[in-house]
Amino acid sequence: MTNPEILVARRNLTAAVAALAMLLVGHGFAQEAALKPQDASLQELGSQVQELRTIIEQMRSENAQSRAETRELREELQETRKLLTALAASSNTRISAPEAQPPSGEIAKSEPPSLAQSAPATAPSNDLAGRVQKLEESTQLLGSKINEQYQTKVETAAKYRARLSGIVLMNAFHNVGASDNLDLPDFAQPVSPGSSGSSFGATLRQSEIGLEIFGPSLVGARTSANVVFDFGGGFPSTPNGVNFGIARMQTASVRLDWQHTSVIAGQDSLFISPLSPTSFASLAIPAFAYAGNLWGWTPQLRVEHHFDLTDKQTLTLQGGILDNLDWEVPYDQFYRTAQAGEQSGQPAYAIRTAWSIPVFDHPLSFGAAGYYGRQNWSWDRNVDAWGGMGDWRIPITRRLGLSGEFYRGRGIGGLGAGIGRTVLFGGNPYYPSTSIRGLNSAGGWSQLKFQLTSKIELNGAFAEDDAFTGDIRGFATDANNFYPILGRNHGQLGNIIYRPRSDVLLSAEYRRLHTFPVYTSASSTNQINLAMGILF
Repeated sequence: MTNPEILVARRNLTAAVAALAMLLVGHGFAQEAALKPQDASLQELGSQVQELRTIIEQMRSENAQSRAETRELREELQETRKLLTALAASSNTRISAPEAQPPSGEIAKSEPPSLAQSAPATAPSNDLAGRVQKLEESTQLLGSKINEQYQTKVETAAKYRARLSGIVLMNAFHNVGASDNLDLPDFAQPVSPGSSGSSFGATLRQSEIGLEIFGPSLVGARTSANVVFDFGGGFPSTPNGVNFGIARMQTASVRLDWQHTSVIAGQDSLFISPLSPTSFASLAIPAFAYAGNLWGWTPQLRVEHHFDLTDKQTLTLQGGILDNLDWEVPYDQFYRTAQAGEQSGQPAYAIRTAWSIPVFDHPLSFGAAGYYGRQNWSWDRNVDAWGGMGDWRIPITRRLGLSGEFYRGRGIGGLGAGIGRTVLFGGNPYYPSTSIRGLNSAGGWSQLKFQLTSKIELNGAFAEDDAFTGDIRGFATDANNFYPILGRNHGQLGNIIYRPRSDVLLSAEYRRLHTFPVYTSASSTNQINLAMGILF
């Protein structure tokens, strides 16, 4: 006995293969008779033959999968037949057996004969109906899974499996106060004279598109690659250009994954600062960037190894080299010049170790990391940039958790530290005699997450980045350092995230930034952000 849907699919598949084969033969003869003298046509015919062969191989693979599924269903039917045969034999034995007579003078305490005789026959019938129903449900489930895989399949030129994902996200916001960026504020600025100091707007430029490719096995490792884009790369200089965010690449990497070891090459987030506060008001730039949250999508090559200390405890070691960036503004829109870190002739180096164990079905982990990079600011003005980092995730209860990061370093504005500033100039930076100093800074953030229900979560976080004013006062002024020197940037946020479905989210967030320049008065900005997104 064979499932009808699978038989029809196999017949359709066989017919398609036969049709393609006939088309291949007929097309080959026609091309050979008409275009035999022409080499170009022969090459075109060869490419078509190769394409048809590829299609046939794919159809053979799908046919083999259908056969395997048919075999599994056949085995299930055979087991059901055996069980039904045994139940039928048992039922016949019970019906044919003589009814026991009660002892003389006693009244039999049993049901009427009609009910007593119908009970054995009804039980197998009910059991048979239940098993048939379960078999039908299994068949429907199998069909739905096949249809789902067909719908979600993304075809690639190399015929490797690919997965498309992302989020379409709309943010509406209301700001009170001024900041460096209207929709994604990083630090506060004074309100311009004549300005109302209040604004309202909306954007979809934080929508993201990601593609993940699963490649073949290589030297025993699983290969994969991924790339993520958003639309936060600026705005075209056209009317209404703020609605046409320019696409930009966030991350792109290639992975080799063995059982306990991984090699990752590409542009990726900082593995020495792996966490960020939860926020859908800030995806194009992580929340509290320039306020104690180190970040950067940096080209890098790293190696990771996981040690299983016990069945649950894991120790992770990570090490790698990074493009030695200090976040200088590019001098040209199309041509790239070396930054100070790259002019040193060597990459930046980073290492991290972390310990983790599951608690309340959530990871309890602590990590520590280090960073070093040498910078050459021309005229033999060298700066040794360094940083130390720590991160933690602590499940307090099953629904309540604490996470955060801390750093201390010097000259690491290329990681977002020091409110984005790496060095200070004691005079005109273009003069060889001008002294230079790496900016010392410290900062961090911490977040409390409460999972109110399976669909609602609450998050509260605070952060601060502190550039040491002792490095600044008496040495550097705003006039010689391109931008106003910020001494401290403090931020808080609170949000509620509601997920009515796994692929739908609604979020409301309040954020406040309070920024303290060294030589001018402090400024603050407040933002209310409403977000709605569909994940795919």
